[in-house]
Amino acid sequence: MNGNKKLTKVKPNRSRKRGTAAAVRKAGNGHNSELFIKIAFYVLVAAYGALCFYLFYHQSLQSTSPDNHYFESDLPFHISMVVDDGWYYSLTAFIYLALYKITGGGTVLIALFLAIVSAATVVATKKLLDKIMPGENLVGYGAALALNLVMPFFIKWAGMYRYVSYQSGNVWHNSTYICMRLLAVIFLIFFADYEKRYMERGLNVKEWIVLAVLLALTTFVKPSFLTVFAPALAIKLLFDLIKNKIRFIRVFLMGLTVVPSLGVMLWQNSVLFGDDTSNGFKLSFMETFSLHADHPKITVLLSLAFPIVVFVTDLILRGKFWKDRCYVFSLIMAVVGFGEAVLLVETGSRSRDGNFLWGYCLALFILYITGFKRWYGFLKNRKWIAAGIGGAVFVYQIVCGAIFLTRLMAGETYFMIG
Repeated sequence: MNGNKKLTKVKPNRSRKRGTAAAVRKAGNGHNSELFIKIAFYVLVAAYGALCFYLFYHQSLQSTSPDNHYFESDLPFHISMVVDDGWYYSLTAFIYLALYKITGGGTVLIALFLAIVSAATVVATKKLLDKIMPGENLVGYGAALALNLVMPFFIKWAGMYRYVSYQSGNVWHNSTYICMRLLAVIFLIFFADYEKRYMERGLNVKEWIVLAVLLALTTFVKPSFLTVFAPALAIKLLFDLIKNKIRFIRVFLMGLTVVPSLGVMLWQNSVLFGDDTSNGFKLSFMETFSLHADHPKITVLLSLAFPIVVFVTDLILRGKFWKDRCYVFSLIMAVVGFGEAVLLVETGSRSRDGNFLWGYCLALFILYITGFKRWYGFLKNRKWIAAGIGGAVFVYQIVCGAIFLTRLMAGETYFMIG
């Protein structure tokens, strides 16, 4: 058939082949770059964990004498409270006792445990960033490392102590805070998912149990996260009920997730503030912030330098930040934490410890994470001046963190000056 027709040889489209090959090579290079960044991230996390092990091990070997300021921390007191005094109020006490007995009275496993917790917090921060910044996987690697190093905007005139004159979400001297922060970030990873499902159709039994258990475990380590999360959740749920018209049963069940944690906190308070202790608390405006700061109102602002720049920039650019639910929730937690710290102070043997700051410090850590998300939005949208100012502030605060941690590694007290 059609034997008289001349067959035409179809020439291959070389430009298409070249384009396809280039696209394959580009995709391959992109995959290789991502793999390299991921490997570099975990190498740096491991190095950070090793540094933390060195720091925590030296901290654990120090005496509980008030005259000792070499590798000063709360860790020897936390170990002594359970080993010598049999005083349990935190989940970490049970862990420390078990690790102490395994090593026959040594502290190396306790230091290793805290180092693993610190490294895991960086990884958990990356996972939380992935939840709130979908599609920005590569950015999250560097951000997670930076956010676990950033410290307050240090100006010696305002507060001469690099740490205790200010408030920081990053702490290397308080073991219960270190452990609580990891569990709080893990909780928020799940909360970021489940909050959306709660808005759409309500929580199922499994989701409710996961949130309730994780929150109770976090509280069992240290109740500070609950003190900022529970009031912020109450405000959110009230808004959902009135403004968003969410069904009451959904709101009610979400609110019930904090009930087990409230029970844990009541038990902890009976230990910390029981009749057989001299501890209590009272109302006292700004006393907690004024313990070590020359100009406490200014150091409060400097501790919030990056989030303040981001928030003011959002207002100037008329960014619709109120539609960013995770950002707004972190703002509410920070306001709640600040209100508690500005009004409440402990009495008795703990009166100089500033323990009402812990919830606020953790809220700051979360606010820096969500604030980074907002700042990165300025960068993506080519708001160069806004991104440049915020970025410069953020970089300086990272430098402040690097200086602080380096000096801690040399054995200097966290009451370091200048």
